[in-house]
Amino acid sequence: MPPTCLKTGFTFSASMFGAIFGYGIIKFLSRTAGDLPILGGSFGPQENTIVQAAATGAGGIAGLFVAALPAMYQLELMSTLPIDDIGRIFTITLICSFFGLFFVTPLRRFFIIQVAKELRLIFPTATATALTIKSMHAVGTGGIDAVRKLKALGYTFIAAVIHRVASYYAIGILYDWHVFTWFYIWSGHTNWAINIENWGWYIEITPAFIGSGMLIGLNSALSMFGGAVLAWGVIGPLLVHYGECIGKARDPEDPIWKDYVSFNSLSNLGKEPPSPRYWLLWPGVMIMVCASLAELFIQYKVIWIAFKSVFRQVNTAIDEAARKRGKVIPFCARHSGSIDTSDLVEDPFPPEQQVPDWMWMLGLTVTLVVSFIICHFQWQMNVGLTILACVLGFVFAFLCIQIGAVTDTTPLTAASKASQLIFGGATSGQGFSIKDAQRLNLIAGGIASGAADVAAALTADFRTGFLLRTPPLKQWIAQAIGTMISVFLAPGMFVLFTSAYPCIIHPDDYESCPFMAPSVAAWAAVAQAVTDPSIGIPIKAGIFACVMGAVSVIQVIFRHYYLVGEREKYRAYLPNWGAIALAFVLPVPVFTNAALLGAVIAAVWRKYRYASWDIYGYAVAAGMIAGEGMGGVVGAALQLGGVSGDVYGTNLGCPMLSC
Repeated sequence: MPPTCLKTGFTFSASMFGAIFGYGIIKFLSRTAGDLPILGGSFGPQENTIVQAAATGAGGIAGLFVAALPAMYQLELMSTLPIDDIGRIFTITLICSFFGLFFVTPLRRFFIIQVAKELRLIFPTATATALTIKSMHAVGTGGIDAVRKLKALGYTFIAAVIHRVASYYAIGILYDWHVFTWFYIWSGHTNWAINIENWGWYIEITPAFIGSGMLIGLNSALSMFGGAVLAWGVIGPLLVHYGECIGKARDPEDPIWKDYVSFNSLSNLGKEPPSPRYWLLWPGVMIMVCASLAELFIQYKVIWIAFKSVFRQVNTAIDEAARKRGKVIPFCARHSGSIDTSDLVEDPFPPEQQVPDWMWMLGLTVTLVVSFIICHFQWQMNVGLTILACVLGFVFAFLCIQIGAVTDTTPLTAASKASQLIFGGATSGQGFSIKDAQRLNLIAGGIASGAADVAAALTADFRTGFLLRTPPLKQWIAQAIGTMISVFLAPGMFVLFTSAYPCIIHPDDYESCPFMAPSVAAWAAVAQAVTDPSIGIPIKAGIFACVMGAVSVIQVIFRHYYLVGEREKYRAYLPNWGAIALAFVLPVPVFTNAALLGAVIAAVWRKYRYASWDIYGYAVAAGMIAGEGMGGVVGAALQLGGVSGDVYGTNLGCPMLSC
């Protein structure tokens, strides 16, 4: 859903929307087409899962287009218009999509079966999707409930579309409520409320984030909100108070709005003290990386068994192929066979329903070879750097899958920033010009985060299939079909939105932009920091990042080794450090407010009207998320047609009449 993704930097899954709308469409076809091939036949929970698997695959590569590619245009590393680079955009999308698809396949067993319970990997949206599909196909009232869910999703979707489109014409009234700006105006532009407005504390009626908050639960939502208060209510103001960071007056010559200041600028890095946003970016990245990797490494026994299993499988395959030719490879023969898997949870699916190893291995090998060729000829990236980018994509997929499974939000920002830092070190001192180094940094980060984005989406999809006992092989094929569609769909949407809103890729040419594109600015800032000697990471930010990273690791150890047995019940009260870190890397806290509102609504609804929640809750959330996204598509069409809110709307209620 490009509009919401570009505005917030977050990506959302299409699984719930695909499941419910897919049910309505395919159920109708199965009844009317009888036994006709393709159109007719039975339609149950497993078939429904396969439909939504294709939808998930088709929408799984949004992260590349809300960060790396726009950042390359902002730094003038590409052509002026994306349509002129459409060939390169298609090929990089192909690499990220299929690399993520193939390498995530063997990770299914690890994340969905082996460590899901220990790491509390609940996959909120995926689990909700499975429960929704199950209830729609239940015997007896299943059909009635399915119609109710479909209507709830449809009505909510339409309402969200109408709300989003209408809000373009009255954004300060229908979408952004700048309450403290109103207080400031009512006081005759004299009171202190403008200082609260400066830090981004306002209310945004965003159906997508309210819907997402309904799915992630109170712990994650409260952790995100607490992180926002810590970052944008405590640390940020202290940094400015003591002169470590500065803000920029939006119009210092205006006597009324001279105190209206921005604290999230990422421009002029290295030429003046940084903004609080740039300072807070590094602790946020460190916390995410440390907390996630600590959770994984604490499962070292399972990880070691998994790696040994893959090692044995590879050697067994090579040994069998060699013996068929009458040859023996001593090393492979010695390390082939099976290992002791008594400590592992049994996979409920028989081997014939699993994805054969040769399928994902062959696909991965071909994808890697194609990646080497494309990166060399189109991006001037040598094989060694391409391999490093692919390895980072695999490593950070672990981070994205784990945090996304808990918070329902894929932390592409943290994964990409870490990969950019590593790649910055790998390219330094190799004689690249600053522009070439920045291009390599961003394209490598794009490969790593894009592949991790796809991997996280498809792993969550495997969770839905696992709960509904859908054979992994059939689901994987559906994912592959959807992934192929995304290779063409995502670039087309990117060209559409950058044509309608050129300020996304050329922000300096416009006074304002309806899409703040926070991830884009953050990517560009990190690329500059690791390639330009005149720009660096503030030393105190680095120290604070190390301290906070250590605290997050200590909590992981404390939870795993101390809160066990009778004390395990207290784990639910520990903060989610991944969610806290997300608030650090966001440019404003407004999205955490919306997520908390959604979580509170869901908690109250679930507690006092559980039967109603069970029928309508997930469908309403999915409709809100999808509806705002579709409203953004309509908004882009209106913009291209010259009849958008910029022409016929009002900014009444916005600070400086600009939202």
